[in-house]
Formats: sequence, structure tokens, C-alpha cells
Amino acid sequence: MDLLGNGELRQRIGNVLSKNDETSYEPTVTTCDKSTKRNTKTIALVFVSLLLDLLAFTMILPLLPSLLDYYDREEGNGNSLYAALLKAVQSFQKFTGAPDRFSSVLFGGILGSMYSFLQFLTSPIVGSLSDAYGRKPMLLICLTGIALSHALWSCASTFSLFVLARFIGGLSKANVSLSMAIVTDASNEKTRARGMALVGLAFSIGFIVGPLAGAYFAINSDLESGAWGERPAFYALSLSLANILVVLFLIPETLSKDKRAPLSFTMSKSMDFVSPWHLLKFSAVKNLSQHQSLVLSKLGLIYFLYLFIYSGLEFTLTFLTHHTFQYTAMQQGKMFLVMGLIMAVLQGGAARRLGARGAVVAARGALALTPASFISVAFAALPRPPLLDPIKWLWLGLVLFALSTAFAVSCMTSMAAGQAPQEARGAVLGVLRSLGALARAAGPLLASAVYWCSGAAITYTTGSIILIIPAVMLIRLKT
Repeated sequence: MDLLGNGELRQRIGNVLSKNDETSYEPTVTTCDKSTKRNTKTIALVFVSLLLDLLAFTMILPLLPSLLDYYDREEGNGNSLYAALLKAVQSFQKFTGAPDRFSSVLFGGILGSMYSFLQFLTSPIVGSLSDAYGRKPMLLICLTGIALSHALWSCASTFSLFVLARFIGGLSKANVSLSMAIVTDASNEKTRARGMALVGLAFSIGFIVGPLAGAYFAINSDLESGAWGERPAFYALSLSLANILVVLFLIPETLSKDKRAPLSFTMSKSMDFVSPWHLLKFSAVKNLSQHQSLVLSKLGLIYFLYLFIYSGLEFTLTFLTHHTFQYTAMQQGKMFLVMGLIMAVLQGGAARRLGARGAVVAARGALALTPASFISVAFAALPRPPLLDPIKWLWLGLVLFALSTAFAVSCMTSMAAGQAPQEARGAVLGVLRSLGALARAAGPLLASAVYWCSGAAITYTTGSIILIIPAVMLIRLKT
């Protein structure tokens, strides 16, 4: 017997249920698909924005020696800012025993340290402001400052104006941590590592193509005739203006108003943004649980120790290849090209497929591999190393260096973002970026002093031993 009374009634009820199912579930799936596509497009546009920024930023790197030679000819013997800084560099040279021919490298290192120190000051503040007022407005302010710095460079006939351009550029460089915050806003736990890998890919491509473009200008532009590089500066300015247009018209706001955190600055709270001790404790970040705060504090210390030693050893690689292996500028360019290609392939392939757990495993593996890379470079610095020739030890170290670098920073950043609530991600990534900038400001100066006082082999061996500490700490970290 038909329990519903008859077959017709059962069919009508079935039709009603079928219609309810269609109206209940189909829009949900469509909405989910649209949201996923929108987030994927946003992350792709952030990649484009970062690439434009890094192409403009790295264009100046191979030009620095020529630029400093120009300012040395024009202002080296006067009472200018350049002459005062030159005396400071020469005093550092005498203390460390650095050869005179590396004065421009040391000079560039001081400028680079200044640039990184300014990032250290601004990144956590701008990150917190973005949590309160949105990512897009703060990103546009940063990009405007970067464009202004390139505009000043284009007319920097004096060293003072050039330093002012670098100063403004350093203050404005919080756009990188803001871009990472946008990526975390537009991703979930499963896709966050993939988004951070795209950020790393933008860095790899930028540091491959940008310096090559800069080298092209060094050969074919008016730098040879003794000017300060107006043409490359105008190209960098054009890229920066294009970047502003991309963000202004194409990248949406990813932090809705209902998810923003109120902001209140006081003198006591301002210490949370500039004190290294407070930054290591992530004191500037609110709404963290006790577990999140503990994990982020440990991860921040690991991140700082790693980058402090890593950045110093990385900076001295050009000394080693030039002094020990007599590498020309072109050979060094090819060396960084090979390393950049390895990192780009890994970040565009393997790193993009990592989930949250995979990012943790990759970060641990990368930090464990880094000491091996620099101990190989230490063997390369010996006159008669065991097993392999010095040049083979060098390239073994460089390949291992590229493999570890492809995963280390992006995966640790993904781990940090995973510990942050959405309303505090900008602050968390700003603090992490600030710690990295502080490490990059101090690391090269210390490594340069040790290198010229104790030699390359002792520097890289000591650095390799110290790098074991953050590797063990990360392996033992429970997330």
C-alpha cells in the first residue's frame, strides 16, 4: 500500500523537495565559486603589483657603484654629506682591514642598512594602521612614497638628494607586508602557503630581471658619461606609477569594515612598534590568544636570528667571489641569475602546492639546509679544501643556498599569518617584516667586520654553526 495515499501525492511532494534543494544549494555553490575566483584574481593582481615594485626597486642595484663613483668625483673632496660619510666608511675600513677597492661596496652596505632600518621603523605601524583603516588606502600611500623616491632619484644631481630619495623609499617600503596581508585576507588555511609562494616568486623574478635591466642601463645609458642615471630612474618611476594604477583601479579592499580593529596610539603603546624586545613579543598585536602569542614570539625570534646571520653571509658573497675567485660584475650577475632561476622554479612550482602543514615542513627543511649551504661556501674559501675543488664547493653551496631560500621566508611568513586572526594580520605581518628589516640592517655590517678581521672561512663556518640554532628551534616549535 502507498503510505502517502497515492502515487500522485508522493510525486508532488518529491517535486517540492527537489525545488527546495535547488534553491537552497545552487546559489551557495555559485557564491562560493565567485568568491574563490575573486580571491584568486586578487592574489594574482597582488603578484603583479609586487613584481612592478620589485623591478623598479632592483633596477638600481647594479648601478650603485657607478652612482657612487659619480658622487665621489663631484663631492668627494668637499664639505658635503658624501665627504662626511666617506670618512666614516674609511674609518670602518681601517678598523676591519677592508681593501680600498671595496669602499663602494661598504658604502652601498651602509645605504642598504639605512633602507632596512627605516623599514623596521614603519612596517609594524603601517600594518596596524591597515588593520584599522583598510589595506588599500595604506598601500596607495606607500606606493605614492615609493614613486616620489624614484622621482627624486631622477633629478638627484647631489648626493644629499639621492640619500633623501632612498630615505623616503625606505619609509614607504611597508607595501611588501601590506601585500602579504592582502594575500592572507584573500586566502584560507589551505591556500595561504600557495599565496605566499607567489609573493616569493615575485621576489625571484624581480631580482632576476630588475638587476639585468639595471646592468643594461649601466652599459648603454648616460651613466658612462658621468651622470646620476636619469633614464633608469625614469623607468623605475614609470613602473611605480603603473603600480599605483593597478592598485587604485584593480585591487579591491580585502578587509571589510566590520572586521577592522580600532586603533589608539599613546606614547607607551608606541614603544610596542619600535622596541625590538616588544616586537619580539608581538606586543603591538591585539586580540591574540595566549597560544598564538607564544607561538608568534618564538617564531619571531627564529625569523630574526635566521635573517640576521643569513643576510650578513649573503651580503659578503660578493666579496668572496670577487676577492677569491676574481669574478667580474657580469660573472656575479650570472651567478645571481642561476640562483634566481632555481628559486623561481621552486616557488612557482613546489612551494605553490604547499598546504598549511606542508609550509611548516618546508620551512623546517629550508632552515636545516641553510647551515649546509654556508659550510660549503666556507670550504670554497679554503686554499685546499677536502674532496672537491674550491669552485665546486662554491657552486654546491650556492645551489643549496637557492634551494633553502626558495622556501624559508615565505613558509615562515605563512606560518605567522596562520597564527593571526583576520583583524590582526596586518599588524602580525608588519611586525614580522619589521624584525626582518632590523636583521637585514644589522647583519651585513657585523658580517663585513668579521669577514675582514677573521677571513672568509671563519666567517662562514661561524655563521653556519649559529644558523643551526634557529633551525633546531623551528623543528621543536609546536604550532
